[in-house]
Amino acid sequence: MKRIRMWLRELTLSQQLLLIIFLFFAFFIAFIFAFLEPAISSFSEAELYKILHNAQTPLITYIEDYPGQETNITDNRNTDIINLVYDPEDESIIYLSGKSISSELKSVVISHALDSKSGTYDYAYETYASSKSGTGEEKVKYLYCVTLLKDGRYIISVMSDAYRSQFLTSLTNGVVVMNVLFVCTLFVLLLLWVGTLIFPLNQIKYYIIKIRNGEDAKINVNRNDEIGDVVYALEDMKDELSRQNREKQEMIQNISHDLKTPIATIKSYSEAIKDGIYPYETLEKSVDVIINHANRLEKKVKSLILFNKMGYLEYDEKSDEKCNMNEIIDEVLLSLKVVRNDVEFITNCDDEVFFNGQSDPWQITIENLIDNALRYAKSKIVIDLHDNELKISNDGIRIDEDKLTSLFKPYETGEGGQFGLGLSIVHRVCHTFGYHVRAENLKDGVCFRIWK
Repeated sequence: MKRIRMWLRELTLSQQLLLIIFLFFAFFIAFIFAFLEPAISSFSEAELYKILHNAQTPLITYIEDYPGQETNITDNRNTDIINLVYDPEDESIIYLSGKSISSELKSVVISHALDSKSGTYDYAYETYASSKSGTGEEKVKYLYCVTLLKDGRYIISVMSDAYRSQFLTSLTNGVVVMNVLFVCTLFVLLLLWVGTLIFPLNQIKYYIIKIRNGEDAKINVNRNDEIGDVVYALEDMKDELSRQNREKQEMIQNISHDLKTPIATIKSYSEAIKDGIYPYETLEKSVDVIINHANRLEKKVKSLILFNKMGYLEYDEKSDEKCNMNEIIDEVLLSLKVVRNDVEFITNCDDEVFFNGQSDPWQITIENLIDNALRYAKSKIVIDLHDNELKISNDGIRIDEDKLTSLFKPYETGEGGQFGLGLSIVHRVCHTFGYHVRAENLKDGVCFRIWK
């Protein structure tokens, strides 16, 4: 079964279509010969017996009403039926209609007649006779019914099976022709339908190849079905990739410029000190400049490394490690409170709150959120920590509604932002450890909420 599934997956849509048509045609042929033809044969035979019964009914009534007047009967209604009366006492036969029957058939009919009791009985007999073409013998089947009359004689009606064979052949051929026409029509319709699938799928394939090669790609598929949904999704993906690549290039240029400045400063100050020159008054102050630029450089590189690291962690097995968020928040506040002395920090934290994940990524997440809040806060920052929920709010300016959903995208820089990685790192850390993050506008300010 597995091999069959693998084989089917390797077939093209056209090959699958041909396979469906073949299976349908084979099933229909098997249906005709295994079920339909026997059913038609049985039905036609029952109808022929019914014709024989109907042919006997008026004859029986006439014979019983007018005894001895059998020779006056003239029945031309159906020349294919042979009607005869057999008298077992003197073994005589009177033909009422039709031609005489062969001696072989006569002996078989009489033997069945003598075995019959009151009522009507149906029989069939097969024999061989010379074919009409004179090329040999062919099988011939006769159907006949025997009815015992009140005077002890038997009325026998005989009909050749040739009529039934002609009817069966004609009906079977008609069904086969209808089947072939139906299959051909179905094949054409399915071929057209598969064509409507293959053409847009090929367009999608070449569209994806062009996008992969960085070429300008366009696709013209106007459909409202699932294929149309795929096309719309691909176009959205292309637009999003183009936007991200554009922003990534801008971000790389910005980072290159920002990295170039501290590197150049560190290099020039170091060379000056080596030559015994102090660029910033004293040796200590000049070294402090080098250290500050080194710290700035370290922070940027650390952000880039963490952003990529969390991307890899998304595909790793999640660990059961937990970290104490109270300790992380206290440590972050200790280092960031001095950034702006005019901002009041209000903390509403439950005791011993643990979040899933490692402490270092969570610490950088909290630093980014509080650093972001410090950038916009007017007078206060509120931190609420509860079980599996953290909210960091500030009373700064509200965020445009159309930017709320794009804040956490990589390389997305907001007003007053720097690299476009701070909030994207927040989003990636939360997503990696199984949490949600969202920015919400408050009546006076903005709130960043993390919850599980």
